[in-house]
This record gives sequence, structure tokens and C-alpha cells, in this order.
Amino acid sequence: MLLAIDTSTAQVGLALHDGERVLAEETWTSRQNHTIELAPALEEMFRRSGVGLADLKVIGVALGPGSFTSLRVGLALSKGLALARHLPLIGIPTLDIIATAQPASKLPLAAVVQAGRGRLGIGWYKNSKKGWTATEPPRLGSAEELAKGIDHPTLIAGELSSGERQRLTRKYVNVSLASAAYCVRRPGILAELAWNRYQVGNPDAIASLAPIYLHLDDAPAV
Repeated sequence: MLLAIDTSTAQVGLALHDGERVLAEETWTSRQNHTIELAPALEEMFRRSGVGLADLKVIGVALGPGSFTSLRVGLALSKGLALARHLPLIGIPTLDIIATAQPASKLPLAAVVQAGRGRLGIGWYKNSKKGWTATEPPRLGSAEELAKGIDHPTLIAGELSSGERQRLTRKYVNVSLASAAYCVRRPGILAELAWNRYQVGNPDAIASLAPIYLHLDDAPAV
């Protein structure tokens, strides 16, 4: 059984995957209460699914980019469980979760996540027979900066505010926004990505696994 934990931003997610099925999956918006909400939500998911800590074989955790504080909450819990139960731990970049959920397309994809102070973590992807793959490291930028740099039809998916979605669709003809449903980071996708790595025996070193933080130096020039 794999437990997936995503606390990259205000959108929090948990999932259980048994190698064949997503047994349980939950997402919610936290009002900066990750620390007090995460453990009770996990306990309730275990109760509903009939799963216990003894059933876990591996843990997958979203690494960011995202919010500094919220990322630390998820990673701390994941590391604590992995060390206490002697379980392998697998970190998955948050933007990969968004990209993997998108239908195949010939358009380039910008996967985005809220990174605080009006900025987005932005990752660029292209689609091939192997699925969506990143073409460059993620960077910081605003929604406006992202859109101004797009000069041909491009798909944007991920965590955007209502105002950002309205501005992008109203002002930029080359922007194609994924539907709201495809913009939700599904912890079930995180679970599948982590399970695939677990199957090939590629866990991370627990002690050195760290969140992906973006800094102002990562922001594109405008």
C-alpha cells in the first residue's frame, strides 16, 4: 500500500494506492491550517478504507514548488512516517502531478502552482509517446509575465485564482486554459507516479530529500 501526501499549497491532498487501484483520494483547501488538519484527515482516510500503518509499504510526497511552510508540513510527516516504519520514501515534483493529469496534446504545456506573493511556480512540458516531460527547470513568474511571453497557442494548467483565469482568457488569444477539473492536483496521480518509481526500485534518500523552493533569481526577465 502506498500513501501519497501533497501539501504543496493551500490545496492539500491524500491518497491510498494498492498497486492496482486508488483506494481512497481526498483534496481540500486549507486556510493555513495544514499542521492541525493533515494528521486527522489521514487517520479518517485510514478508518474509512480499513487500512492501517502496518499496511503501508511506501510513501510518496509532493516536493514542490509551492508554499515554503506548507511544503515543510507534508515532507515532515512523510519523513517521520518513513523513518518510524522503515519505509521507502519517494518525492515527486508538484508540477509533474499537474502535467501528468493533462490529456495528450500537440500544444506546449505550462504547469503552474501558487508560490506566494502573487507569483506562480511555472514548469514547461511537451507531450510525446512517453507522456508529458519537462523541458526546463521550473521558474517563478506572475500570470501576466507568463502570458506575455507566449507567442503561439499554449495550454496552461494548474492552480490559478479566479481573477488570473479571467484575465488570461480575456487578454491573451494564445492562451488555452485547462478546465477547472484538470487544474486540480490529484493525489491519486501523485500516488501512481510514486508507485511507478517504487516498482523500479528508485526511492529517495530520506535524510537528504528536500522541498523544491523557487527564488526571485528563478523569475524570468521581462
